[in-house]
Amino acid sequence: HLSASRRASLAGNFRIRGNYKDTLVNGGETKMKKALSMLLAVIMVLTLMVGCGDKNNNDNDQDAKTYPESFAGMEDLIAAAQAEGELTVYGGCEEEYLSAACDTFEKIFGIKVNHQRLSTGEIQAKIQEEAGNPSADVAFGGTTDPYNMMAKDGLLEAYEATNAKHLLKPMYRDADGYWYGIYQGILGFMVNTDELTRMGLEAPKDWPDLLKEEYKGLVWMSNYNTAKLVLNTMIQMYGHDEGIKYLVDLDKNIEVYTKSGSGPSKNVGSGECVIGIGFLHDGITQILDNGYKNISLIIPSSGTSFEIGATAIFKGAKHPNAAKLFIEYALSPECVNQAASTGSYQFLVIDNATQPEAATEFGLDPTNVMDYDFEDAKQNTTQYISDIFEALGAAADDRFQTE
Repeated sequence: HLSASRRASLAGNFRIRGNYKDTLVNGGETKMKKALSMLLAVIMVLTLMVGCGDKNNNDNDQDAKTYPESFAGMEDLIAAAQAEGELTVYGGCEEEYLSAACDTFEKIFGIKVNHQRLSTGEIQAKIQEEAGNPSADVAFGGTTDPYNMMAKDGLLEAYEATNAKHLLKPMYRDADGYWYGIYQGILGFMVNTDELTRMGLEAPKDWPDLLKEEYKGLVWMSNYNTAKLVLNTMIQMYGHDEGIKYLVDLDKNIEVYTKSGSGPSKNVGSGECVIGIGFLHDGITQILDNGYKNISLIIPSSGTSFEIGATAIFKGAKHPNAAKLFIEYALSPECVNQAASTGSYQFLVIDNATQPEAATEFGLDPTNVMDYDFEDAKQNTTQYISDIFEALGAAADDRFQTE
Protein backbone atom coordinates (compact mmCIF):
# COMPACT_ATOMS: atom_id res chain seq x y z
CA HIS A 1 0.00 0.00 0.00
CA LEU A 2 1.46 3.31 -1.09
CA SER A 3 0.98 6.49 0.67
CA ALA A 4 -1.00 9.17 -0.98
CA SER A 5 2.10 11.31 -1.51
CA ARG A 6 3.99 8.39 -3.07
CA ARG A 7 1.12 7.66 -5.40
CA ALA A 8 1.02 11.28 -6.45
CA SER A 9 4.76 11.29 -7.13
CA LEU A 10 4.58 8.15 -9.26
CA ALA A 11 1.60 9.48 -11.16
CA GLY A 12 3.55 12.63 -11.91
CA ASN A 13 6.46 10.57 -13.24
CA PHE A 14 4.18 8.57 -15.48
CA ARG A 15 2.72 11.77 -16.84
CA ILE A 16 6.17 13.13 -17.49
CA ARG A 17 7.26 9.93 -19.20
CA GLY A 18 4.04 9.77 -21.13
CA ASN A 19 4.51 13.28 -22.36
CA TYR A 20 8.13 12.51 -23.28
CA LYS A 21 6.98 9.49 -25.26
CA ASP A 22 4.40 11.56 -27.03
CA THR A 23 7.04 14.13 -27.71
CA LEU A 24 9.36 11.52 -29.22
CA VAL A 25 6.60 10.02 -31.35
CA ASN A 26 5.19 13.32 -32.46
CA GLY A 27 8.65 14.80 -33.04
CA GLY A 28 9.61 11.86 -35.27
CA GLU A 29 6.47 12.25 -37.27
CA THR A 30 7.21 15.92 -37.60
CA LYS A 31 10.74 15.22 -38.81
CA MET A 32 9.47 12.65 -41.27
CA LYS A 33 6.87 15.05 -42.53
CA LYS A 34 9.52 17.73 -42.94
CA ALA A 35 11.77 15.31 -44.79
CA LEU A 36 8.94 14.25 -47.07
CA SER A 37 8.01 17.86 -47.65
CA MET A 38 11.60 18.69 -48.52
CA LEU A 39 11.79 15.71 -50.88
CA LEU A 40 8.58 16.73 -52.59
CA ALA A 41 9.85 20.28 -52.86
CA VAL A 42 13.07 19.10 -54.49
CA ILE A 43 11.07 16.95 -56.95
CA MET A 44 8.84 19.91 -57.77
CA VAL A 45 11.84 22.17 -58.34
CA LEU A 46 13.50 19.61 -60.59
CA THR A 47 10.23 19.17 -62.49
CA LEU A 48 9.91 22.93 -62.92
CA MET A 49 13.52 23.19 -64.06
CA VAL A 50 12.98 20.50 -66.66
CA GLY A 51 9.75 22.16 -67.70
CA CYS A 52 11.41 25.55 -67.97
CA GLY A 53 14.22 23.99 -69.93
CA ASP A 54 11.70 22.58 -72.39
CA LYS A 55 9.97 25.94 -72.58
CA ASN A 56 13.26 27.74 -73.21
CA ASN A 57 14.10 25.21 -75.88
CA ASN A 58 10.69 25.76 -77.45
CA ASP A 59 11.18 29.49 -77.27
CA ASN A 60 14.60 29.14 -78.89
CA ASP A 61 13.08 26.95 -81.58
CA GLN A 62 10.47 29.61 -82.22
CA ASP A 63 13.10 32.36 -82.28
CA ALA A 64 15.32 30.42 -84.70
CA LYS A 65 13.27 31.47 -87.72
CA THR A 66 13.87 29.57 -90.93
CA TYR A 67 14.36 31.74 -94.02
CA PRO A 68 13.88 30.72 -97.66
CA GLU A 69 16.74 28.87 -99.31
CA SER A 70 17.61 31.99 -101.33
CA PHE A 71 19.11 33.48 -98.15
CA ALA A 72 21.16 30.51 -96.94
CA GLY A 73 24.47 31.64 -95.44
CA MET A 74 23.26 35.22 -94.99
CA GLU A 75 22.56 34.95 -91.25
CA ASP A 76 25.01 37.70 -90.30
CA LEU A 77 23.63 40.09 -92.92
CA ILE A 78 20.06 39.32 -91.84
CA ALA A 79 20.92 39.97 -88.18
CA ALA A 80 22.65 43.26 -89.03
CA ALA A 81 19.71 44.34 -91.19
CA GLN A 82 17.22 43.45 -88.45
CA ALA A 83 19.27 45.46 -85.97
CA GLU A 84 18.77 48.51 -88.22
CA GLY A 85 15.07 47.67 -88.23
CA GLU A 86 13.92 49.85 -91.11
CA LEU A 87 14.30 50.47 -94.85
CA THR A 88 13.06 53.08 -97.33
CA VAL A 89 12.53 52.15 -100.98
CA TYR A 90 11.87 54.37 -104.00
CA GLY A 91 10.11 52.30 -106.66
CA GLY A 92 10.20 52.92 -110.41
CA CYS A 93 8.01 49.89 -111.12
CA GLU A 94 4.22 49.94 -110.87
CA GLU A 95 2.66 50.56 -107.45
CA GLU A 96 1.06 47.12 -107.13
CA TYR A 97 4.35 45.30 -107.68
CA LEU A 98 6.26 47.73 -105.47
CA SER A 99 3.80 47.29 -102.59
CA ALA A 100 3.78 43.51 -102.86
CA ALA A 101 7.58 43.29 -103.00
CA CYS A 102 8.04 45.56 -99.98
CA ASP A 103 5.30 43.85 -97.94
CA THR A 104 6.83 40.42 -98.55
CA PHE A 105 10.30 41.61 -97.55
CA GLU A 106 8.81 42.97 -94.34
CA LYS A 107 7.03 39.69 -93.58
CA ILE A 108 10.06 37.50 -94.26
CA PHE A 109 12.59 39.53 -92.27
CA GLY A 110 10.53 41.57 -89.82
CA ILE A 111 12.05 44.83 -91.06
CA LYS A 112 9.76 47.83 -91.48
CA VAL A 113 9.69 49.06 -95.09
CA ASN A 114 8.63 52.52 -96.21
CA HIS A 115 8.12 52.90 -99.94
CA GLN A 116 7.16 55.52 -102.49
CA ARG A 117 6.35 55.12 -106.18
CA LEU A 118 8.16 57.64 -108.43
CA SER A 119 9.14 57.73 -112.08
CA THR A 120 12.78 56.87 -112.67
CA GLY A 121 13.38 60.45 -113.77
CA GLU A 122 11.99 61.69 -110.46
CA ILE A 123 14.12 59.22 -108.52
CA GLN A 124 17.25 60.36 -110.30
CA ALA A 125 16.43 64.06 -109.83
CA LYS A 126 15.66 63.57 -106.13
CA ILE A 127 18.86 61.66 -105.41
CA GLN A 128 20.93 64.20 -107.35
CA GLU A 129 19.43 67.04 -105.30
CA GLU A 130 20.17 65.22 -102.05
CA ALA A 131 23.82 64.78 -103.11
CA GLY A 132 25.00 61.85 -101.00
CA ASN A 133 22.46 62.32 -98.18
CA PRO A 134 19.57 60.32 -99.66
CA SER A 135 16.09 60.20 -98.18
CA ALA A 136 15.81 56.55 -99.26
CA ASP A 137 18.10 53.53 -99.09
CA VAL A 138 17.25 51.60 -102.24
CA ALA A 139 15.81 52.05 -105.72
CA PHE A 140 13.65 49.22 -107.07
CA GLY A 141 12.51 48.98 -110.68
CA GLY A 142 12.55 51.39 -113.57
CA THR A 143 14.78 51.44 -116.63
CA THR A 144 18.56 51.25 -116.36
CA ASP A 145 19.69 54.49 -117.99
CA PRO A 146 18.96 56.67 -114.92
CA TYR A 147 20.80 54.10 -112.77
CA ASN A 148 23.84 54.40 -115.02
CA MET A 149 23.70 58.16 -114.79
CA MET A 150 23.49 58.03 -110.98
CA ALA A 151 26.40 55.55 -110.89
CA LYS A 152 28.48 57.87 -113.06
CA ASP A 153 27.71 60.76 -110.69
CA GLY A 154 28.82 58.74 -107.64
CA LEU A 155 25.32 58.48 -106.18
CA LEU A 156 25.10 54.67 -105.95
CA GLU A 157 26.86 52.28 -103.57
CA ALA A 158 28.59 49.27 -105.12
CA TYR A 159 27.70 45.90 -103.60
CA GLU A 160 28.65 42.40 -104.75
CA ALA A 161 25.41 40.47 -104.31
CA THR A 162 25.51 36.74 -103.60
CA ASN A 163 22.28 36.10 -105.50
CA ALA A 164 23.69 37.77 -108.62
CA LYS A 165 25.01 34.29 -109.51
CA HIS A 166 21.47 33.54 -110.74
CA LEU A 167 21.44 36.30 -113.40
CA LEU A 168 20.99 34.85 -116.88
CA LYS A 169 23.47 37.12 -118.68
CA PRO A 170 26.33 39.48 -117.71
CA MET A 171 24.41 42.38 -119.26
CA TYR A 172 21.83 42.10 -116.48
CA ARG A 173 24.16 43.75 -113.98
CA ASP A 174 26.61 46.59 -113.69
CA ALA A 175 30.15 45.20 -113.90
CA ASP A 176 31.12 47.04 -110.70
CA GLY A 177 27.99 46.10 -108.78
CA TYR A 178 26.28 49.51 -108.82
CA TRP A 179 22.99 48.05 -110.05
CA TYR A 180 21.41 44.66 -110.76
CA GLY A 181 18.68 43.75 -113.23
CA ILE A 182 15.39 42.31 -112.02
CA TYR A 183 13.41 42.21 -115.29
CA GLN A 184 13.56 42.97 -119.03
CA GLY A 185 10.93 44.91 -120.97
CA ILE A 186 10.60 45.41 -124.74
CA LEU A 187 10.01 48.86 -126.24
CA GLY A 188 7.27 49.15 -128.86
CA PHE A 189 3.87 50.59 -129.82
CA MET A 190 0.44 50.08 -128.26
CA VAL A 191 -2.53 51.13 -130.40
CA ASN A 192 -6.27 51.41 -129.93
CA THR A 193 -7.67 49.34 -132.80
CA ASP A 194 -11.21 50.71 -132.39
CA GLU A 195 -10.04 54.30 -132.83
CA LEU A 196 -7.81 53.50 -135.77
CA THR A 197 -10.70 51.70 -137.49
CA ARG A 198 -13.03 54.61 -136.80
CA MET A 199 -10.51 56.99 -138.35
CA GLY A 200 -9.80 54.70 -141.27
CA LEU A 201 -6.12 54.44 -140.39
CA GLU A 202 -3.73 51.52 -140.40
CA ALA A 203 -1.57 50.81 -137.39
CA PRO A 204 2.08 51.90 -137.61
CA LYS A 205 4.50 49.04 -138.27
CA ASP A 206 7.85 50.75 -137.74
CA TRP A 207 9.50 53.84 -136.29
CA PRO A 208 9.38 55.91 -139.52
CA ASP A 209 5.62 55.32 -139.76
CA LEU A 210 5.08 57.39 -136.63
CA LEU A 211 6.16 60.48 -138.57
CA LYS A 212 3.20 60.28 -140.98
CA GLU A 213 1.02 63.38 -140.94
CA GLU A 214 -2.10 61.22 -140.45
CA TYR A 215 -0.93 60.46 -136.91
CA LYS A 216 -0.69 64.10 -135.86
CA GLY A 217 -2.00 64.50 -132.31
CA LEU A 218 -2.48 60.75 -131.85
CA VAL A 219 0.89 59.75 -130.33
CA TRP A 220 1.79 59.73 -126.63
CA MET A 221 5.21 59.13 -125.08
CA SER A 222 6.83 59.81 -121.71
CA ASN A 223 8.92 62.97 -121.43
CA TYR A 224 12.68 62.78 -121.94
CA ASN A 225 13.44 62.93 -118.24
CA THR A 226 11.91 59.44 -118.20
CA ALA A 227 12.10 58.31 -121.86
CA LYS A 228 15.89 58.14 -121.88
CA LEU A 229 15.70 54.71 -123.50
CA VAL A 230 13.71 56.06 -126.48
CA LEU A 231 16.26 58.85 -126.89
CA ASN A 232 19.24 56.49 -126.74
CA THR A 233 17.55 53.96 -129.02
CA MET A 234 16.99 56.48 -131.79
CA ILE A 235 20.55 57.79 -131.54
CA GLN A 236 21.96 54.27 -131.58
CA MET A 237 19.76 53.23 -134.52
CA TYR A 238 20.17 56.33 -136.69
CA GLY A 239 23.27 58.07 -135.37
CA HIS A 240 23.34 61.21 -133.22
CA ASP A 241 22.24 63.89 -135.67
CA GLU A 242 19.68 61.77 -137.50
CA GLY A 243 18.35 60.41 -134.21
CA ILE A 244 17.80 63.91 -132.83
CA LYS A 245 16.19 64.96 -136.14
CA TYR A 246 13.85 61.97 -135.99
CA LEU A 247 12.69 62.92 -132.48
CA VAL A 248 12.14 66.55 -133.49
CA ASP A 249 10.00 65.35 -136.42
CA LEU A 250 8.16 62.94 -134.13
CA ASP A 251 7.39 65.80 -131.77
CA LYS A 252 5.02 67.25 -134.39
CA ASN A 253 2.71 64.23 -133.92
CA ILE A 254 2.95 63.90 -130.14
CA GLU A 255 -0.08 65.03 -128.18
CA VAL A 256 1.22 64.39 -124.65
CA TYR A 257 4.57 63.68 -123.01
CA THR A 258 3.62 61.77 -119.85
CA LYS A 259 5.55 61.87 -116.57
CA SER A 260 5.74 58.09 -116.23
CA GLY A 261 6.88 55.54 -118.78
CA SER A 262 3.65 53.58 -118.26
CA GLY A 263 1.53 56.71 -118.78
CA PRO A 264 0.76 56.15 -122.49
CA SER A 265 -0.34 52.53 -121.95
CA LYS A 266 -2.85 53.58 -119.29
CA ASN A 267 -4.65 55.85 -121.76
CA VAL A 268 -4.70 53.68 -124.89
CA GLY A 269 -7.63 51.44 -123.94
CA SER A 270 -9.92 54.40 -123.27
CA GLY A 271 -9.00 55.95 -126.64
CA GLU A 272 -7.62 59.16 -125.13
CA CYS A 273 -4.27 57.98 -126.50
CA VAL A 274 -4.52 56.25 -129.88
CA ILE A 275 -0.83 55.31 -130.30
CA GLY A 276 1.40 54.93 -127.28
CA ILE A 277 5.16 54.46 -127.28
CA GLY A 278 6.30 52.47 -124.29
CA PHE A 279 7.02 49.06 -122.84
CA LEU A 280 4.80 46.34 -124.21
CA HIS A 281 4.38 44.55 -120.89
CA ASP A 282 2.46 47.64 -119.74
CA GLY A 283 0.08 47.04 -122.65
CA ILE A 284 -0.36 43.41 -121.55
CA THR A 285 -1.42 44.70 -118.14
CA GLN A 286 -4.12 46.85 -119.73
CA ILE A 287 -5.38 43.93 -121.83
CA LEU A 288 -5.37 41.18 -119.20
CA ASP A 289 -6.01 43.04 -115.97
CA ASN A 290 -8.11 45.98 -117.12
CA GLY A 291 -10.03 44.23 -119.90
CA TYR A 292 -9.04 46.44 -122.83
CA LYS A 293 -9.30 43.98 -125.71
CA ASN A 294 -9.04 46.87 -128.19
CA ILE A 295 -5.29 47.25 -127.61
CA SER A 296 -2.84 45.78 -130.11
CA LEU A 297 0.89 45.42 -129.35
CA ILE A 298 3.43 46.16 -132.10
CA ILE A 299 7.15 45.41 -132.21
CA PRO A 300 8.76 47.83 -134.73
CA SER A 301 9.76 45.86 -137.82
CA SER A 302 13.24 47.40 -138.17
CA GLY A 303 14.09 46.58 -134.61
CA THR A 304 13.70 47.90 -131.13
CA SER A 305 15.51 48.03 -127.82
CA PHE A 306 14.71 47.00 -124.31
CA GLU A 307 14.90 48.15 -120.76
CA ILE A 308 16.48 46.33 -117.89
CA GLY A 309 14.52 47.15 -114.77
CA ALA A 310 17.11 47.55 -112.04
CA THR A 311 17.68 47.83 -108.31
CA ALA A 312 20.50 49.63 -106.48
CA ILE A 313 21.68 51.05 -103.16
CA PHE A 314 21.96 54.82 -102.79
CA LYS A 315 25.31 56.19 -101.66
CA GLY A 316 24.99 57.29 -98.02
CA ALA A 317 22.01 55.01 -97.29
CA LYS A 318 20.92 55.28 -93.65
CA HIS A 319 20.26 51.53 -93.42
CA PRO A 320 23.12 49.97 -95.42
CA ASN A 321 22.70 46.39 -94.22
CA ALA A 322 18.95 46.38 -94.77
CA ALA A 323 19.66 47.83 -98.22
CA LYS A 324 22.11 45.01 -99.04
CA LEU A 325 19.61 42.42 -97.85
CA PHE A 326 16.95 44.02 -100.07
CA ILE A 327 19.25 43.66 -103.09
CA GLU A 328 19.65 39.95 -102.29
CA TYR A 329 15.87 39.71 -101.94
CA ALA A 330 15.27 41.57 -105.24
CA LEU A 331 17.40 38.90 -106.96
CA SER A 332 15.37 36.04 -105.48
CA PRO A 333 12.25 34.23 -106.73
CA GLU A 334 10.52 35.28 -103.49
CA CYS A 335 10.53 38.81 -104.91
CA VAL A 336 10.37 38.63 -108.71
CA ASN A 337 7.81 35.84 -108.96
CA GLN A 338 5.30 38.32 -107.53
CA ALA A 339 5.50 40.49 -110.65
CA ALA A 340 2.97 38.62 -112.81
CA SER A 341 0.49 38.25 -109.94
CA THR A 342 0.51 42.04 -109.51
CA GLY A 343 0.03 42.87 -113.21
CA SER A 344 3.68 43.25 -114.23
CA TYR A 345 4.47 40.92 -117.14
CA GLN A 346 8.13 41.67 -117.85
CA PHE A 347 10.61 38.91 -118.65
CA LEU A 348 12.48 37.86 -115.51
CA VAL A 349 16.28 37.70 -115.61
CA ILE A 350 17.28 35.13 -112.97
CA ASP A 351 17.51 31.40 -113.63
CA ASN A 352 15.43 30.30 -110.63
CA ALA A 353 12.39 32.48 -111.42
CA THR A 354 9.17 31.52 -113.21
CA GLN A 355 8.73 33.40 -116.50
CA PRO A 356 5.26 34.96 -117.00
CA GLU A 357 3.43 33.02 -119.72
CA ALA A 358 1.54 36.12 -120.85
CA ALA A 359 4.64 37.75 -122.35
CA THR A 360 5.32 34.90 -124.78
CA GLU A 361 1.61 34.40 -125.49
CA PHE A 362 1.56 37.92 -126.92
CA GLY A 363 4.50 37.13 -129.18
CA LEU A 364 7.16 38.98 -127.24
CA ASP A 365 10.70 37.62 -127.41
CA PRO A 366 13.42 39.01 -125.12
CA THR A 367 16.11 38.01 -127.64
CA ASN A 368 14.48 39.81 -130.59
CA VAL A 369 16.01 43.18 -129.77
CA MET A 370 18.93 45.35 -130.87
CA ASP A 371 22.36 45.17 -129.29
CA TYR A 372 21.85 48.12 -126.95
CA ASP A 373 25.04 49.97 -126.03
CA PHE A 374 24.75 50.47 -122.28
CA GLU A 375 28.20 52.02 -122.00
CA ASP A 376 27.39 54.73 -124.54
CA ALA A 377 24.15 55.42 -122.71
CA LYS A 378 26.01 55.60 -119.38
CA GLN A 379 28.60 58.04 -120.68
CA ASN A 380 26.46 60.26 -122.93
CA THR A 381 22.78 60.29 -121.89
CA THR A 382 23.14 63.57 -119.98
CA GLN A 383 24.49 65.23 -123.11
CA TYR A 384 21.83 63.64 -125.31
CA ILE A 385 19.06 64.97 -123.07
CA SER A 386 20.56 68.45 -123.33
CA ASP A 387 20.74 68.04 -127.11
CA ILE A 388 17.10 67.02 -127.54
CA PHE A 389 15.81 69.80 -125.30
CA GLU A 390 17.87 72.33 -127.21
CA ALA A 391 16.60 70.96 -130.53
CA LEU A 392 12.96 71.04 -129.39
CA GLY A 393 13.22 74.48 -127.82
CA ALA A 394 10.06 75.58 -126.09
CA ALA A 395 7.83 73.76 -128.56
CA ALA A 396 7.17 70.79 -126.28
CA ASP A 397 6.93 72.62 -122.96
CA ASP A 398 3.14 72.82 -122.77
CA ARG A 399 2.80 69.09 -123.49
CA PHE A 400 5.23 67.86 -120.84
CA GLN A 401 3.39 66.34 -117.90
CA THR A 402 5.14 66.59 -114.55
CA GLU A 403 2.31 65.53 -112.22
